[in-house]
Amino acid sequence: MRTAWRSAAVAAAALGLLVSPVAAGAGAAYAWGASAQAPPASTVPAPVPTPTPASTPAPASGEFPQLTPAVARELDAAIRKVMTEAKVPGVIVALSAPGKGTYIRSFGVADKSTGMPMSPGLNMRIGSETKTFTVTALLQLVDAGKVGLDDPIGKYVSGVPNGDRITLRELAGMRSGLFNYSADEDFGKAFLTDPHRPFTPQQLLGYSFKHPVLFEPNAKFDYSNTNLILLGLVVEKVTGQKLDDYINREVVAAAGLKHTLFPIGAEFPAPHAQGYTNQTLSGKTADATDWNPSWGWAAGAMISDLSDLRSWAKTLATGTLLKPATQAERLKVVPSLPGAGYGLGIFNVQGWIGHNGSLPGYQSLTVYLPGPQATLVVLLNTDTDHRGSAPSTLLGQAITKIVTPEHVYTLPAQPVTGH
Repeated sequence: MRTAWRSAAVAAAALGLLVSPVAAGAGAAYAWGASAQAPPASTVPAPVPTPTPASTPAPASGEFPQLTPAVARELDAAIRKVMTEAKVPGVIVALSAPGKGTYIRSFGVADKSTGMPMSPGLNMRIGSETKTFTVTALLQLVDAGKVGLDDPIGKYVSGVPNGDRITLRELAGMRSGLFNYSADEDFGKAFLTDPHRPFTPQQLLGYSFKHPVLFEPNAKFDYSNTNLILLGLVVEKVTGQKLDDYINREVVAAAGLKHTLFPIGAEFPAPHAQGYTNQTLSGKTADATDWNPSWGWAAGAMISDLSDLRSWAKTLATGTLLKPATQAERLKVVPSLPGAGYGLGIFNVQGWIGHNGSLPGYQSLTVYLPGPQATLVVLLNTDTDHRGSAPSTLLGQAITKIVTPEHVYTLPAQPVTGH
């Protein structure tokens, strides 16, 4: 889901799970025309040499296939097809399960101006996957007895509409009814007029709170980045620390992640891919690599890489950093879209547990399938939608159709209602 500034309806496109200033689908970045050759692939061979027939049968019910060279070729072709159709410049993919092998590939280019190829070691902006880190920080404080999930947000932050009745649980579960600041027209204009400007959490809340609440607390699901800004402020108030400092130490470092960062501003460690977006005032594609992600803050500002996200997928889904009872609360999902449910800063889409992310120039998907203990990570350097669907969703769907046909990752396309 996005942190994009489009609209709450758009946030639902990626299950509304993105961080684009809008929420779910993005614009239209140009890479290769439909008639052009498939983008080049920089390949890390799958380490499973077992020969198989050219035609690989679908795995039996509930099984995860061996990631053989034949399966790898099928995945390669499916990924290239989506890239060509959706005009995606570059993609990095990792897929694995215990005893089944590992598939790691990079396709296309990291920089359209130089032709630098994508590679698995690049740093990427991960958009709304930031929500998984912020909510983990909150749940750690629950475990420490410092906050309660059913505490009202007004106990920690003043001036919140319905703040005496909206709970931390409802904020984390996207059931607060608060207007999504990134869907506000004035915010969109301010951001796109100067995408390098910093925003404070208080400014972001101001864009939200000028709107009436959408519904009573817990009445329904509505993906809103406003919720995460408030939870970030809760973490800061309770710990007495800056959110970036706390998450970098108590979540990122505690999880053993080496290349994951909650930035202070627009810093972006090298090496990284350039990111391309059509979320611009003109609608033309622009390089958004160095745009300041402070507008996403606790909802979408973070940076990571393939290796760290492969590890984080399991940590997040299995609750390594939390008490079992707290993790169980996190995983209680409420239906949000057909085949998908949202828990506390985490989703379950056809059995895949995790989160997606999107902000101008980048999209990501990090998910875990508990049965086979399978991990899938997809990183790409555009957030431009293709026919109303996020490219990360299209890639996740194409990949899972091959390896887990009974658990196909798919999120319905949502209409873009405002820019």
